[in-house]
Amino acid sequence: MNITVSAVALFAVALAQDAPVRFDHQVRNDYFAAFTGDKEALARGLAKTGEVLAANPNHAEALVWHGSGLFFQSGQAFQAGDAQKGMQLFGKGQGMMDQAVALEPGNIGVRAPRGAVLLQGTFGMPEAMAKPLIEKGLADYLKVYEIQKDRLATVGTHPKGELFFGIADAYRRLGNNEKAGEWFGMIASMMPDTNYAKRADIWLTTKSLTPSQVRCVGCHVAEK
Repeated sequence: MNITVSAVALFAVALAQDAPVRFDHQVRNDYFAAFTGDKEALARGLAKTGEVLAANPNHAEALVWHGSGLFFQSGQAFQAGDAQKGMQLFGKGQGMMDQAVALEPGNIGVRAPRGAVLLQGTFGMPEAMAKPLIEKGLADYLKVYEIQKDRLATVGTHPKGELFFGIADAYRRLGNNEKAGEWFGMIASMMPDTNYAKRADIWLTTKSLTPSQVRCVGCHVAEK
């Protein structure tokens, strides 16, 4: 099994940009580097969130970031052929992210990271394992949309595009082409002349997307 979460937290942080207390500022650079393969950065990130959790085990944002790090490590273990370690980390990481959402279900800084990790991290997983995680990630993104729907005009192109495209693609992967079409249509009409609209048009025309067309467009990529 291959679990890849590189760059997905970029979207999570962008969505949480208006949060009154930016916990992610304390840990995000290490986790970003970690998700691109920097082992030392991952160790630092886990140490920082681990310290916070030692003082407050119910710190929801620390839980979701720490869990995402363990989830990433599980993918590395599977790739190295250590299925037992991979499953242990997979279960623990997912459990911590779920606990975070249970503690603060209305916190974008919690829902967006879990949703991003689950939706991007399930590419390459067996369908039976991926489906419930995709459903969970979709629920996270829909919650973020519900929170932000009345102020979408103030949300930047990247976070809005990743949110809408993530929802549309999750429906696509779950086989619900009707709902996928609704969201891809919203992208095409609401975000013209962007890479998101171009990819949405491809699906609306062909009902298919290549793997590279469903990955996160990182914050470092210029978007119109």
